[in-house]
Amino acid sequence: MTVQIAVRLPDDLVEFLDHEIETGAASSRAAIVTRALARERRRRAAERDAAIYAALGDDEDLATFTRQAAAQPMDVD
Repeated sequence: MTVQIAVRLPDDLVEFLDHEIETGAASSRAAIVTRALARERRRRAAERDAAIYAALGDDEDLATFTRQAAAQPMDVD
């Protein structure tokens, strides 16, 4: 399900959105906003996970995993 909402954005951000659409980088303003919000949600979840891991202290198995994960390329979308 989707819900239509109205947001007010500064002119420069709207220009950015429209430029992304004009260049084919995105199909619509909504697609760009959706992608940005999904990315922000993932970033916050990662911060929560990092705080949990930091509170747990050192764990060699986890350290091995994080070294391996850090060596992998990331897809930002």
